[in-house]
Amino acid sequence: MALTLKQQLSSPGGVLKFLIKYNTIFIFLLLVLFSAIISDVFFTSVNLSNLLKQVSGIGIISIGMLIVILTGGIDLSVGSMVALLAVTFAILVNIFALPLAILITIAIGFGLGSVSGYLVAYQKMAPFIATLALMTVARGMGFIYSKGSPVTFKTYGGLFMSDFANNSFLGIPNIAIVFFIIVILAMVMLRHNVFGRIVIAIGSNEEASRLSGIKVNKYKFLVYAISGALAAISAIIVASRTNLGSPNMGMAWELDAIAAVVIGGASLNGGRGTAINTLMGVLILGLISNILNLLNVPSYPQQVVKGGIIIFAVLLQRFENK
Repeated sequence: MALTLKQQLSSPGGVLKFLIKYNTIFIFLLLVLFSAIISDVFFTSVNLSNLLKQVSGIGIISIGMLIVILTGGIDLSVGSMVALLAVTFAILVNIFALPLAILITIAIGFGLGSVSGYLVAYQKMAPFIATLALMTVARGMGFIYSKGSPVTFKTYGGLFMSDFANNSFLGIPNIAIVFFIIVILAMVMLRHNVFGRIVIAIGSNEEASRLSGIKVNKYKFLVYAISGALAAISAIIVASRTNLGSPNMGMAWELDAIAAVVIGGASLNGGRGTAINTLMGVLILGLISNILNLLNVPSYPQQVVKGGIIIFAVLLQRFENK
């Protein structure tokens, strides 16, 4: 029988266990409080809007990363795919109508993710190796198609996307709304949809899932394809903010996405993780960068801080499992 909140807190070590269980939320709230204390511009609409715009692109690929990690896999190619797909979208917008350019870009992203999915699911290649290979290929193709320079798009469609990407609705940036919608869809899929439950089951025990009749290879293939499609949506959003696609976009984003998922409490062994906690992980990383920027801390020390946060999050997971 489940214990009430009062019973949990009153049990031996209950408060500590409660804090560890919901550590992601508490870390987020503490960072918000700290940010408000150290800077009087933190809660300004401009700063909060910029914060949401900055995390939305990484946030979208983090949701794709979560779905892959839930199966016990990993996708190192998403950052490079963002670069390639941003260049691809920029080229397509200059040729086709905007809706068609968006659909083709997402289809290409799905196809690129399917390559990793095929190698992992049907060729039994280690996810690390398969996605590392695609990461290298995608970044190289981005430089080839762009000839090493950003590809601009200033057609009517491009200008429309720029307006959309840089404007807000009820004070919330449009691209952040897209991110939040994807988070909600992922929450519904993982909690209330057969696909999501099977993905979690595969990560919890792949062999048991296979013996129960689940087509494990099919679902492992699909999660990488979905990750690729989400990388395409992220690329479209990022490219639209500046009306250009650059092969340098998405540098190390795969690491930030993995960090966000881990900080959100997901297990790299698979089978555990939620979309809302991944959202919290994305916001925590964004807050850290925002705080350090407000304090005028250079970018390199920020990487050190992020690494420390990841170690801290993994250690908290170990305590939670005890």
